[in-house]
Amino acid sequence: MDSFNGLLLFLDGMLGSAPWFPWVLLGVGFFFTIYLGFPQFRYFGHAIKIVRGKYDKPGDPGDTSHFQALATALSGTVGTGNIGGVGLAIFLGGPAALFWMWMTAFLGMTTKFVEVTLSHKYRIKAADGYYAGGPMFYMERRLNMKWLAVLFAVATVICSFGTGSLPQVNNIAQAMHDSFGIEKALTGGVLAILLGMVIIGGITRIAKVTSTIVPTMAVIYVIGALGVILYNYENILPSFGAVFSDAFSGSAAAGGFLGASFAYAFNRGVNRGLFSNEAGQGSAPIAHAAARADEPVSEGMVSLLEPFIDTIIICTLTGLVILSSGVWTEKHENLFEGADTYVVTGSYSEENTQDVEQLFNYLSGKTSDVKAYTGSVVVTDGHPLNSQDFTLIHARSIAENLDFRVGENSFSGVLDVKDGKFANEEVDIWGKSLVHSVALTNLAFQRGFFGKYGGLIVTLGILLFAFSTAIAWSYYGDRSMIYLFGPKAVMPYRIVYVIAFFWAAIEDTTVIWNLSAVAIIIMTLPNLFGITVLAKEMKDSVKDYWKDPSHK
Repeated sequence: MDSFNGLLLFLDGMLGSAPWFPWVLLGVGFFFTIYLGFPQFRYFGHAIKIVRGKYDKPGDPGDTSHFQALATALSGTVGTGNIGGVGLAIFLGGPAALFWMWMTAFLGMTTKFVEVTLSHKYRIKAADGYYAGGPMFYMERRLNMKWLAVLFAVATVICSFGTGSLPQVNNIAQAMHDSFGIEKALTGGVLAILLGMVIIGGITRIAKVTSTIVPTMAVIYVIGALGVILYNYENILPSFGAVFSDAFSGSAAAGGFLGASFAYAFNRGVNRGLFSNEAGQGSAPIAHAAARADEPVSEGMVSLLEPFIDTIIICTLTGLVILSSGVWTEKHENLFEGADTYVVTGSYSEENTQDVEQLFNYLSGKTSDVKAYTGSVVVTDGHPLNSQDFTLIHARSIAENLDFRVGENSFSGVLDVKDGKFANEEVDIWGKSLVHSVALTNLAFQRGFFGKYGGLIVTLGILLFAFSTAIAWSYYGDRSMIYLFGPKAVMPYRIVYVIAFFWAAIEDTTVIWNLSAVAIIIMTLPNLFGITVLAKEMKDSVKDYWKDPSHK
C-alpha cells in the first residue's frame, strides 16, 4: 500500500501539483474570457434573473429548476475546501495564495459557463427516465471520442469516492469527535443512513435536500465569519493589502510562518481554487444537465454564479477570518502528525533571516544547507536533553515546547532518528507549531464576537457542507455509471457508495485522497481539451441565444 501511495504522489507531482498545470487551467479560462467578451461581467445580472425564474417556460424539458440545479452543483463544490482548503492554502502560500484563488474563480466563471453549456446541449434522457449529461456526452456525441468519454466517466466515479464522499465523512467524524466526543462509528453510521435515504430517491430528492441545506448553512457561516472579521475590523484593510501586495512577490516570513515564494503561492492558490470551485473539472455540468431548460446557454449562465459564490464570497470570508484574526502566523499547542514532522541537524531560529530562508528552501525541495538529522534524541520526563543537536520542524514551522508522551504518561528514553524521521511511532510528540486546514479555520473563528462558540460554527459547517458534497457527488457518480454500464449499475453503485461512506468515518482515507488527486486531473485535462476544441461552437451558441428578443 505504501508503494501504491508513493506512485500516486509521484503521479500527482507530475500532474496536478506540477508547475505547468495552473498555467493550463488559468490559460483556458483566460482564453474564453477574452474570446467570449468577459461574460463574468456582461451576463452576471442576466444569470440572476434566470435563477429567479424570469425566463422559465411551461413544459421546458428537465428534472429540476434552475435554482435546484445551482444548489446541487454548489453543494458539490461548497465543502471542506471552503473551510479547510483555504486554511491549507494560506498556511502554505500566505496571503498571496488567496489572490490566486480569486483569479482561479474569476477565470473559472467563464470556464464553467462553457463546460455547462456544451454539456447541457448534448445531454440525453436516460433509460431510467431522468436526464443525464456531462462532458462524457459531448465527448462522444460531438467529438466522436468515446475512449475519452469513458476515461472521463471512470475518473468521475473514482472522484465521487475520493473527493465527494470518503474524505468528507472522515472530516465530519473527526470534527464531531473533537468538538463533542461523539464516536466516529456513530457519526458515520447515522450519516450513512441519512445519505442512503437521500440518494436512493434520485435527483429530485437530492435537489430538494441540497436546495435547503446549502442556503441555510451559507447564512450561518457568513454570520459566523462576519462575527470574526468585524471584531478584528482594524485588520481588514491590512489583510487585503497583504493579499494584493504579496500576489506577485510571494509572502514574507511572519511569526512562525517561514514565507512563501511567488511560484509556491501561485501553485497552491490555483490548486486549492480548483479543489474549491471545480471550474474546468467537468463535475458541475452533470448537475446542471438535469435543469429544466430548452436553451443550453441559459443554464451555462446560471453556472457563472457558482465560482463567484463558492470562492469569491465564501472562500474570501474564510480567508479574511484567518488573516484578520492573526492565527495563521501563531504557534498553537497540538499533537504532531508524523507526515508533517521533520528533524534537521543543528539549531535554527526564526529570528535569523538566513535560517528562515534555508529552512523554507529545504521544505520546498530547493537547494539548501539544511540536512536531515540522523542520530538519537535523549528524552527525560518528556523533554529532550540534546536539543542543541537538532531542530524539530512541524507543519512547516520550528516546533517549540516539545513534550514526548506515551499515552497520558511522559516518555523517558532514547529515540532513534533516521533521515529526519523518528523510528519509534508509538511515542506521541506534543508541542507548539503552526496549524493548518480545518484546525486553523476553527481557531480563527474563535477570535470574534462568538468566542469559543465560533468553533462550533466551523464544526456545523463541516457537517452540513461536507454532507451535502457527498450527496451531490453520489449523483455525479451514478450518472457516470449510467453512461458506462446502464441504469442497472446505479443501485449497486449507490449501495457501495453508502457502505464506503460509513467505512471512511473510522479509517484512514489518505490513499483514496491521493488517488482522487490524480483522478481530478484525468477529469480536468480532457474536459479542458474538449471545450477548447468546441470554442467556435460555443461562441455561435451564445450569439444565437441573444438573437431571441425575449432574452433581452
